[in-house]
Amino acid sequence: MGEKKQREAATKKLKQVLIVGACVLFVVLMIVSGMGSGWIGSFVSVKPGDVVVIDYTLKDAKGNPLVTSDQTLYKQLIASGYTLPFSKQLTITANQSITRPIFPVQIYTTQTGWANQYGIFNSEYSAIDSGIVGMKANEKKTISVNSGMPMTQFWTADQLMARKLNLSDVQVGTLIPLGVSENQAAMTENATAVYYIRLGEVTEKTGEGVTIDFAHPNIDVSIVSINNR
Repeated sequence: MGEKKQREAATKKLKQVLIVGACVLFVVLMIVSGMGSGWIGSFVSVKPGDVVVIDYTLKDAKGNPLVTSDQTLYKQLIASGYTLPFSKQLTITANQSITRPIFPVQIYTTQTGWANQYGIFNSEYSAIDSGIVGMKANEKKTISVNSGMPMTQFWTADQLMARKLNLSDVQVGTLIPLGVSENQAAMTENATAVYYIRLGEVTEKTGEGVTIDFAHPNIDVSIVSINNR
């Protein structure tokens, strides 16, 4: 093959490669445009000061869910006969703690609807707003909480009776709704001021009463959206 024909063949091959490349690029651009701009968020991580919407599930020391905003999880648990309050998603500012001792969230139960609020302690809220830093959209994570304060109380048979609970009917593992006072940031059995619901679990039982643990040491979080500011 002469030099001229070789150049013509090389030019023809180059044109074919360019045409194929252009077609591939066109297809890629069509796919990306169809995805919108949301896919970019999958590469963006939470930074301090970002306003973040999250799904969350508060859990006890055994990993049992106590409150959740995860609709899928909630429906699965309800279908299996497991009852728990449902919460709306949280919108929080990453790495920005709150000064109040309790952060109330609206909860739904089949008995009371959206009438009550659940008390999330300052330590739990702080663990969430700092723990989400570095996470990406749709990423899930379990955050451990160190409250730094006692999270158990002993209730006598009389105190249980004030809640219309008989000591003989209460067993280890029983969940008891408590009143949490914002003034004390602790569980009270007869809060008269503004109070929030808090689930406590019976961990020990004697002939005199029960020990109730109202700590939520594990929190599952999932990033729904990140709004940089």
